[in-house]
Amino acid sequence: MGAALQSRPAACPACAVAPSAERLAEAVAPKEARLFLSLPTIHCAGCISAVERALNATPGVRAARVNLTLKRVAVEADPDVTADGLIRVLDGIGYEAHELDAGVIAATATDKAGRDLLMRIAVSGFAMMNVMLLSVAVWSGATDFTRDMFHWISAMIALPTIAFAAQPFFRNAARVLRHGRLNMDVPISLAILLAAGMSLYETAQHGPHAYFDAALSLTFFLLAGRYLDHRTRAVARSAAEELAALEVPRAIRLRADGTEEIVPIAGIAVGDTVRVKPGARVPVDGVIAEGRSEIDRSLLTGETLPAFAGPGMALSAGEVNLTGPLAVTVTAAGEDSSLHRMADLVAVAESARNRYTSLADRAARIYAPGVHLLALAAFLAWLWISGGDIRLALNIAVAVLIITCPCALGLAVPAVTTAASGRLFKRGMLIKDGTALERLAEVDTVIFDKTGTLTLGMPESTNLGEHARGDLEIALALAEGSGHPLARALAEGARKAGLVPARLSEIREVPGYGVEGQLGGETVRFGRAAWVGAEAGDQTAAWLRVGQNPAVAFTFADRLRPGAEEAIARLRAQGLDVRMVSGDAPAPVADLAARLGIADWTAEALPGDKAALVQALGDRGARVLMVGDGLNDTAALAAAHVSISPATALDAARVASDIVLLGTDLAPLGEAVRTARKAVRRINENFAISAVYNLVAVPVALLGFATPLAAALAMSASSITVSLNALRLR
Repeated sequence: MGAALQSRPAACPACAVAPSAERLAEAVAPKEARLFLSLPTIHCAGCISAVERALNATPGVRAARVNLTLKRVAVEADPDVTADGLIRVLDGIGYEAHELDAGVIAATATDKAGRDLLMRIAVSGFAMMNVMLLSVAVWSGATDFTRDMFHWISAMIALPTIAFAAQPFFRNAARVLRHGRLNMDVPISLAILLAAGMSLYETAQHGPHAYFDAALSLTFFLLAGRYLDHRTRAVARSAAEELAALEVPRAIRLRADGTEEIVPIAGIAVGDTVRVKPGARVPVDGVIAEGRSEIDRSLLTGETLPAFAGPGMALSAGEVNLTGPLAVTVTAAGEDSSLHRMADLVAVAESARNRYTSLADRAARIYAPGVHLLALAAFLAWLWISGGDIRLALNIAVAVLIITCPCALGLAVPAVTTAASGRLFKRGMLIKDGTALERLAEVDTVIFDKTGTLTLGMPESTNLGEHARGDLEIALALAEGSGHPLARALAEGARKAGLVPARLSEIREVPGYGVEGQLGGETVRFGRAAWVGAEAGDQTAAWLRVGQNPAVAFTFADRLRPGAEEAIARLRAQGLDVRMVSGDAPAPVADLAARLGIADWTAEALPGDKAALVQALGDRGARVLMVGDGLNDTAALAAAHVSISPATALDAARVASDIVLLGTDLAPLGEAVRTARKAVRRINENFAISAVYNLVAVPVALLGFATPLAAALAMSASSITVSLNALRLR
């Protein structure tokens, strides 16, 4: 059994969704590679031009196109151009990048539903206007043959249009009826079909009235409401698919003779040895067999500081190797990796949250059966009153169905959410999900991630002013020889202070430890406490030692995100319980919690721990808003009642969240909750308007005073009233 396990290739989840990038390239364009990179830190037109300019100037790149909305760049290049090379180019100009799997991206790239609805709106609107023009001639007094001719022309326009444009309602109604249930699409479909059918019957019988324009008006207005609802939902892929796309699609495998070969992840088996170069993401779960380096685990665990990595240490897929090359013995890859297990967590959490029932759906459960019963009662009553006149009874039943048709009810929610979404967009927030505002209005607990959410995930030096100028210049010279985050932060702070680096010789980086050089025959070191002979404390620090002098500490703190204090104050003012959970060590988490006045905080939380905390609070009746940005937050974001991610978050986190914060400032979070509560009030007002309208209009229809056309006009008036009330949110 052990041998079987050793030889079993890993199954790549991306390959299960779509062909791998290699096979796709070979089948479609053998002489050209198409690469996709995620760019989590881009935010403006300047970023777009900088990225495209840098990539287009790279040898072998034929074209590069940035999509700011998706924070992604598509690159057409020669086959020998690698994603790793492009990532290094972008890192050189200050942009973080990650490779995405081309197969997964291609599988989920288009918004067919939105285009389909727009096409049906255009067709129904054009037909409605033409039929109304023909109706004018009938209303003007056309009789006999002329009237019948106009009615038949209207029928030839209306019937094919209804058969095409109203399909979304017909399909949904048929689906729920097959399962013995009702929704709002059932009375909608019935009203449209009866209006069209009654009009065709009247035309065939040379009747004076036909209501093709009413049937088309119903279709047009309801499609408009359906499209508004669609626009409030993000054209987003599943977060689980995004996590699969983030997996490294290829790895460098070491052969028995020590040579390297690039193979798809699907070809990696347990027991293989893979090479992970500096700056590359770890493609598999494994144990370091050779090499020393530092590992950035912030995407997976939220740890601010890179961790030392040496022989015998375990690595997880998705971590980033920073300073030295590593040989890693594979323990799990593809669908067995920790990254893929996280994707499974997200998929489970998403399916649980998708069971939320919107206000409109809850209203429909009561409304739909009532409409049908009322129309049936009207038909039977007038059949008895008129002495069996089916034509009259059916006309009145159709008028009742149309006048009670839930067009206003169908617009009540999307009209408000669209207005509220526009208001929040102006303040830097993008609403992705149609029910997000309703859920946001219900929250009573807010959980913040730390690194990358409350902070920017970038350390800044806190004690430069306490050091002698000579030490600062030596530290600057050494820091500029390293790509370590703390070294970069010190170099940035020292340069801003106007310092120039000391003249050192033989500067070299020692992977996993720090940087050393020579100054006047003395060895100078900048790095880990144990390496320079110092004793580490609780604070985040890098240490400098010059020759035999005592080591001195340069301390750092994570940079606070703008608006964090204001956002937390506003949320508290609205009566919300604010908490913080982080994968970082207890000391920096406690420090930040004290700075922001957050009493309830949790440190060293794994991704599963975060999701479990959110789930546990939900089980106790809390409505949790989760705010996070990393892969380690993705499962918690999906499990929360509602979730928000900054635009700088990874694709997977942004897709798992319901709302995206477009800027770097957290201050709009307080505005979001207040606007959501206002939006729900407007939705309830719209339901009230619909109810009052029905109380007035339904008796008129039941008494036989409203033709189907008058009913359609009344229905349109109620829809306009609901839309105007929604616009008050702006």
